Amino acid sequence: MQDDLLRVETELLRVVSAEDDFLTDVASHLINAGGKRVRPGFCIAAAAVHDDDSSAASIDVIRGGCAVELVHIGSLYHDDVMDGATTRRGVKSINAEWGNLRAILAGDYLLGRASELAAALGTEVAGLLATTITELCTGQILELESTYNADRTFEAYQRSISGKTSSLLATACRIGAIVADVPRPTIDALTEFGRAYGMAFQIVDDILDIIATDEQLGKPSGNDLLEGIYTLPVIYSLQDPAVAGELRSLLRHDITIEQRDRARELTRRGGGVELAVNMAETWASKADAALFDLPDTTGAKALRAAGHHLMERLNAVR
Repeated sequence: MQDDLLRVETELLRVVSAEDDFLTDVASHLINAGGKRVRPGFCIAAAAVHDDDSSAASIDVIRGGCAVELVHIGSLYHDDVMDGATTRRGVKSINAEWGNLRAILAGDYLLGRASELAAALGTEVAGLLATTITELCTGQILELESTYNADRTFEAYQRSISGKTSSLLATACRIGAIVADVPRPTIDALTEFGRAYGMAFQIVDDILDIIATDEQLGKPSGNDLLEGIYTLPVIYSLQDPAVAGELRSLLRHDITIEQRDRARELTRRGGGVELAVNMAETWASKADAALFDLPDTTGAKALRAAGHHLMERLNAVR
């Protein structure tokens, strides 16, 4: 898979290349900054769940993985504009480097390139990617609607992360399986894996934003509280009588860094973090269960390892 992921890097740069050098620079900015490429990896692994001959992935599988990754990167361009972020993956964000207008248009350009790739893979893949972009936007809008809302519910939180995170990981698995002509029952199982993994992934990320240091996280921690995004550990802690009163009083539009740090401390002290960890473990177990009937191939092993690594990462910080 490492060789296939290197092919993904080459293909990503090829696809976003434009006649205009400036557009090429802007579009490839975050690609060149690197990344874990979880979504292309899932696409490649899903395509190989019934194939253990260690052969290279087909070019269609590589391009399917690229399509999903370009949607992800395009969404990051837009996210950084909304958040006013100045860095991403250790480099200046697009908006910080070239301004909001160029960042928005570059994000749109990446979504267009992703759609071109998907269209070349057939109507089912094209329709699936279009639906996923809609789900991603819906999830993000739901999150914006809940900004600075200390009464955000568990159900509202789940609807949001299902769209903004889980849907794209499910689609990565499904596209890889469709392009590789995997049997339909297996396609559905892989889609369920991706969706459940995505839910666990986002919950873990939200827990780490509360409990991890900047160094452990690799980015500034505690930003969700500053931006008024109250995630699962906070939602649960607001139901804990021991900390709810003071915590709620801190959750405001003009929250200071000191108040943010106190809110993180209260969330860690209450029972919210442990309840959120339990929910992440539940989703990780569902992801593992979705792969139960798959043979022990390299592709299936890679997907199983991803789920286990996710919880190991969380436990290492706890």
